[in-house]
Amino acid sequence: MDILETSAYDRRQRRNTTCVLFLYLLPFFASCAIYFYLWIPDSAPSLLAAGIKAAPILCLVLLVFSYNGGWSLVGVAGGLLLSAGGDCCLIWPELFIHGMGCFALAHLLYSISFLSSRYSAKSSSFSFFILYVILWLFGIGMYAYLVPFLRHDPEADLLVPAIGGYMLLIVLMATLAARTRRPLILLGSLVFMASDLTIALTKFNVFDVEYKKHIIMTTYYLAQLMIALGDVNAVLEEDADDIHKWKRS
Repeated sequence: MDILETSAYDRRQRRNTTCVLFLYLLPFFASCAIYFYLWIPDSAPSLLAAGIKAAPILCLVLLVFSYNGGWSLVGVAGGLLLSAGGDCCLIWPELFIHGMGCFALAHLLYSISFLSSRYSAKSSSFSFFILYVILWLFGIGMYAYLVPFLRHDPEADLLVPAIGGYMLLIVLMATLAARTRRPLILLGSLVFMASDLTIALTKFNVFDVEYKKHIIMTTYYLAQLMIALGDVNAVLEEDADDIHKWKRS
């Protein structure tokens, strides 16, 4: 009877958590809808445009902070906050390097978070080792491919090492995301890489993509959403495990 009661309690808790989580996500979806509806052109940078672009990410900051508390500011919530700063910088083309710096620090905080105790890695398997190798080979290959195009930029002396450092951090973040064995975290990191790759290929004139802004922003918001939800789920699972241990004691 105790087992049945515990199972029923767990089901009720999951339903309640899902409902609360959905309510927390409503501002995120609403702000995304506003961004895509207004669709302020890149040729009209302004503080309003920066605020509208960063609003969905700030909603995710509040979501993660509300579930994970102040320590999340040196983890995923902090990474999201830096990402919002990067979004604002990228509204102005002359602040591209500053925006990239914000995102690089965001990946660093994500990486630190994925190394925390609630993301304790399970035993490594050969398939994940292959994934790690693929990620690093892909990152190195893409950087080598981009370097000739970067050298045509007036700020090549700054961009070549900066892009290299950024590539290092995002591949490290994706590798540690894979280490967690959490599908949302892993998918979020891979989609983030796809979004950034689209930015690099189109910004540095490798080739042009129709609807590039649609692709970049859709994948970007999706990636951040998956990383935020993955972090919240990790905390909820940790809390549930603590409750079960307390009940058994």
